[in-house]
Amino acid sequence: MKKIVIIGPESTGKSTLCEQLAAQYKTIWVKEYAREYLLKNGTDYTFENLLDVAKGQLEKEQLAVDYWQPENKSKIDNLKSAIFIDTDMYVMKVWCEFVFEKCHHWILNRIVERKYDLYLLCNTDLPWVKDELREYPDLENRQKLYHHYKDIMVNQNVPWVDISGGYEERLGKAIAAVESI
Repeated sequence: MKKIVIIGPESTGKSTLCEQLAAQYKTIWVKEYAREYLLKNGTDYTFENLLDVAKGQLEKEQLAVDYWQPENKSKIDNLKSAIFIDTDMYVMKVWCEFVFEKCHHWILNRIVERKYDLYLLCNTDLPWVKDELREYPDLENRQKLYHHYKDIMVNQNVPWVDISGGYEERLGKAIAAVESI
Protein backbone atom coordinates (compact mmCIF):
# COMPACT_ATOMS: atom_id res chain seq x y z
CA MET A 1 0.00 0.00 0.00
CA LYS A 2 1.26 3.48 -0.94
CA LYS A 3 0.86 6.29 1.59
CA ILE A 4 0.66 9.72 0.01
CA VAL A 5 0.63 12.79 2.25
CA ILE A 6 -0.79 16.16 1.28
CA ILE A 7 0.74 19.05 3.24
CA GLY A 8 0.90 22.84 3.09
CA PRO A 9 -0.42 25.96 4.79
CA GLU A 10 -4.09 26.38 5.63
CA SER A 11 -6.51 27.11 2.80
CA THR A 12 -4.31 25.66 0.06
CA GLY A 13 -6.72 22.95 -1.04
CA LYS A 14 -5.30 19.98 0.89
CA SER A 15 -8.61 18.43 1.90
CA THR A 16 -10.15 19.05 -1.51
CA LEU A 17 -7.18 17.41 -3.21
CA CYS A 18 -7.29 14.40 -0.85
CA GLU A 19 -10.97 13.90 -1.56
CA GLN A 20 -10.45 14.23 -5.33
CA LEU A 21 -7.53 11.78 -5.32
CA ALA A 22 -9.43 9.25 -3.23
CA ALA A 23 -12.31 9.43 -5.71
CA GLN A 24 -9.93 9.17 -8.68
CA TYR A 25 -8.22 6.08 -7.28
CA LYS A 26 -11.34 4.60 -5.64
CA THR A 27 -9.71 4.51 -2.24
CA ILE A 28 -9.93 6.17 1.15
CA TRP A 29 -8.38 9.31 2.60
CA VAL A 30 -7.47 10.36 6.11
CA LYS A 31 -9.06 13.63 7.14
CA GLU A 32 -7.15 16.23 9.12
CA TYR A 33 -7.80 15.58 12.82
CA ALA A 34 -7.03 19.19 13.83
CA ARG A 35 -10.32 20.39 12.33
CA GLU A 36 -12.31 17.87 14.36
CA TYR A 37 -10.35 18.69 17.52
CA LEU A 38 -10.64 22.48 17.20
CA LEU A 39 -14.35 22.35 16.35
CA LYS A 40 -14.93 20.31 19.52
CA ASN A 41 -12.50 22.13 21.86
CA GLY A 42 -12.29 25.65 20.46
CA THR A 43 -9.52 27.59 18.79
CA ASP A 44 -7.84 28.84 21.97
CA TYR A 45 -5.29 26.01 21.97
CA THR A 46 -2.06 25.52 23.91
CA PHE A 47 1.27 23.92 23.09
CA GLU A 48 0.10 20.78 24.94
CA ASN A 49 -3.12 20.69 22.89
CA LEU A 50 -1.01 20.36 19.73
CA LEU A 51 0.42 17.12 21.11
CA ASP A 52 -3.15 15.84 21.51
CA VAL A 53 -3.88 16.88 17.92
CA ALA A 54 -0.75 15.06 16.68
CA LYS A 55 -1.73 11.87 18.52
CA GLY A 56 -5.27 12.09 17.15
CA GLN A 57 -3.93 12.52 13.61
CA LEU A 58 -1.81 9.40 13.89
CA GLU A 59 -4.73 7.42 15.35
CA LYS A 60 -6.85 8.34 12.30
CA GLU A 61 -3.99 7.39 9.99
CA GLN A 62 -3.49 4.06 11.76
CA LEU A 63 -7.19 3.24 11.42
CA ALA A 64 -6.89 3.75 7.66
CA VAL A 65 -3.74 1.61 7.47
CA ASP A 66 -5.40 -1.12 9.55
CA TYR A 67 -8.30 -1.14 7.09
CA TRP A 68 -5.88 -2.42 4.45
CA GLN A 69 -4.83 -5.47 6.46
CA PRO A 70 -5.38 -8.94 4.90
CA GLU A 71 -8.43 -9.72 7.07
CA ASN A 72 -10.29 -6.90 5.28
CA LYS A 73 -9.30 -8.03 1.78
CA SER A 74 -12.86 -8.93 0.75
CA LYS A 75 -13.99 -5.37 1.52
CA ILE A 76 -11.23 -3.73 -0.49
CA ASP A 77 -10.75 -5.87 -3.60
CA ASN A 78 -12.10 -3.06 -5.77
CA LEU A 79 -9.92 -0.39 -4.17
CA LYS A 80 -6.47 0.69 -5.28
CA SER A 81 -3.58 0.08 -2.87
CA ALA A 82 -3.10 3.66 -1.77
CA ILE A 83 -4.34 6.01 0.90
CA PHE A 84 -4.20 9.78 0.86
CA ILE A 85 -3.39 11.53 4.12
CA ASP A 86 -4.40 15.13 4.80
CA THR A 87 -1.63 16.34 7.14
CA ASP A 88 1.16 14.52 8.95
CA MET A 89 3.72 15.18 11.66
CA TYR A 90 5.62 17.65 9.50
CA VAL A 91 2.50 19.83 9.62
CA MET A 92 2.40 19.44 13.39
CA LYS A 93 6.09 20.37 13.61
CA VAL A 94 5.61 23.52 11.55
CA TRP A 95 2.48 24.45 13.51
CA CYS A 96 4.25 24.04 16.87
CA GLU A 97 7.31 25.96 15.78
CA PHE A 98 5.40 28.74 14.01
CA VAL A 99 3.08 29.42 16.96
CA PHE A 100 5.17 28.39 19.99
CA GLU A 101 8.75 28.42 18.64
CA LYS A 102 9.33 24.84 19.84
CA CYS A 103 8.17 21.34 19.00
CA HIS A 104 7.26 18.30 21.09
CA HIS A 105 9.92 15.57 21.02
CA TRP A 106 7.11 13.05 20.57
CA ILE A 107 6.23 14.67 17.22
CA LEU A 108 9.87 14.74 16.12
CA ASN A 109 10.25 11.05 17.00
CA ARG A 110 7.16 10.16 14.95
CA ILE A 111 8.62 12.02 11.96
CA VAL A 112 11.66 9.76 12.12
CA GLU A 113 9.59 6.58 12.53
CA ARG A 114 6.82 7.13 9.96
CA LYS A 115 7.37 6.07 6.36
CA TYR A 116 5.56 7.55 3.37
CA ASP A 117 5.85 7.13 -0.38
CA LEU A 118 5.12 10.63 -1.68
CA TYR A 119 4.43 14.16 -0.46
CA LEU A 120 2.27 16.64 -2.32
CA LEU A 121 3.06 20.18 -1.13
CA CYS A 122 0.18 22.58 -1.79
CA ASN A 123 1.27 26.07 -2.75
CA THR A 124 -0.38 29.33 -1.65
CA ASP A 125 -1.68 30.43 -5.06
CA LEU A 126 -5.33 29.59 -4.31
CA PRO A 127 -7.41 32.39 -2.80
CA TRP A 128 -7.66 32.18 0.99
CA VAL A 129 -11.10 30.96 2.11
CA LYS A 130 -12.31 32.11 5.52
CA ASP A 131 -13.70 29.60 7.99
CA GLU A 132 -13.99 29.54 11.76
CA LEU A 133 -10.69 27.65 12.24
CA ARG A 134 -8.27 29.46 9.96
CA GLU A 135 -5.70 31.79 11.49
CA TYR A 136 -3.62 33.31 8.69
CA PRO A 137 -5.59 35.21 6.05
CA ASP A 138 -2.57 37.28 5.03
CA LEU A 139 -0.52 36.02 2.11
CA GLU A 140 2.76 36.93 3.82
CA ASN A 141 2.25 34.44 6.69
CA ARG A 142 0.88 31.79 4.34
CA GLN A 143 3.97 32.11 2.14
CA LYS A 144 6.24 31.96 5.20
CA LEU A 145 4.55 28.73 6.20
CA TYR A 146 4.81 27.38 2.66
CA HIS A 147 8.57 28.02 2.69
CA HIS A 148 8.90 26.17 6.01
CA TYR A 149 7.24 23.16 4.37
CA LYS A 150 9.35 23.47 1.25
CA ASP A 151 12.56 23.57 3.33
CA ILE A 152 11.45 20.38 5.05
CA MET A 153 10.65 18.69 1.72
CA VAL A 154 14.02 19.60 0.24
CA ASN A 155 15.81 18.18 3.28
CA GLN A 156 14.10 14.79 3.53
CA ASN A 157 14.35 11.67 1.36
CA VAL A 158 10.77 10.98 0.23
CA PRO A 159 9.81 12.16 -3.28
CA TRP A 160 7.69 15.29 -3.28
CA VAL A 161 5.93 17.51 -5.80
CA ASP A 162 4.88 21.14 -5.56
CA ILE A 163 1.18 21.43 -6.32
CA SER A 164 0.03 24.77 -7.69
CA GLY A 165 -2.50 26.24 -10.08
CA GLY A 166 -6.28 26.04 -10.11
CA TYR A 167 -8.11 23.03 -8.73
CA GLU A 168 -8.09 21.10 -12.03
CA GLU A 169 -4.41 21.81 -12.64
CA ARG A 170 -3.58 20.74 -9.08
CA LEU A 171 -5.45 17.48 -9.52
CA GLY A 172 -3.64 16.82 -12.81
CA LYS A 173 -0.24 17.44 -11.21
CA ALA A 174 -1.13 15.26 -8.24
CA ILE A 175 -2.32 12.39 -10.46
CA ALA A 176 0.91 12.59 -12.50
CA ALA A 177 2.94 12.48 -9.27
CA VAL A 178 0.98 9.50 -7.92
CA GLU A 179 1.35 7.67 -11.24
CA SER A 180 5.12 8.23 -11.11
CA ILE A 181 5.41 6.09 -7.98
